[in-house]
Amino acid sequence: MIRLVIVDDQALVREGLSLILAAQSDIDVVAALPDGPALLDFVDRQPDAVEVVLLDLYLPGADGVQTLERLRRQFPQVRARVLMLTTIGRAAEIQRALAAGADGFVLKDATGDELASAVRGVHGGVTTLSTSAAEALWPGRRNGAAGNRPGSETDPLDSPAGRVASLTPREREILDRLARGLANQEIARDLHLAERTVKTHVSSVLAKLGVTSRTQAALLARDLSGVG
Repeated sequence: MIRLVIVDDQALVREGLSLILAAQSDIDVVAALPDGPALLDFVDRQPDAVEVVLLDLYLPGADGVQTLERLRRQFPQVRARVLMLTTIGRAAEIQRALAAGADGFVLKDATGDELASAVRGVHGGVTTLSTSAAEALWPGRRNGAAGNRPGSETDPLDSPAGRVASLTPREREILDRLARGLANQEIARDLHLAERTVKTHVSSVLAKLGVTSRTQAALLARDLSGVG
């Protein structure tokens, strides 16, 4: 069972999400909380009781990102995965949440099945991003191959797909493992490389993809899986 904590300041939303997700045979909603302090207090009292946190981006007082930062800072030993939840997906907000250590981003207009799938994904170590949130981050992704068509004025290297295609074979191997959630040490062991070499490759991958974190690189790779 996936032990899930829901954090949202609106009681009706909390209750609705609890009903929807608790109906899943593999999800146990262990708490539904109204704000960040309540989450931090819960984790302090029961650090092993939560595996995934469904955390609203907009909370009174400390917002979802601030709450996430405090969770990571105050309880570094707690390995709970955090799935951010909001009604609107704006690129700056998504990037801010990912930079703070969020493991995924899903919008409140998602269906019950989509929410459950997102919870399962982050629990399994897969960085998860809803379709609408991905479109907010990479608005041109649906036309990523446009530059390959005759007469197109779009430079394929300006698209996410084009940037992925620009990676060397080794960098693609690195990106593939970033998308699977592997740490540098695990990548080094998997590819029989020195960890220092892996760090260099990761830096190159981030620069070529035009992203600022390995999480964003993983999301882009997953969103464009099969492209290139």
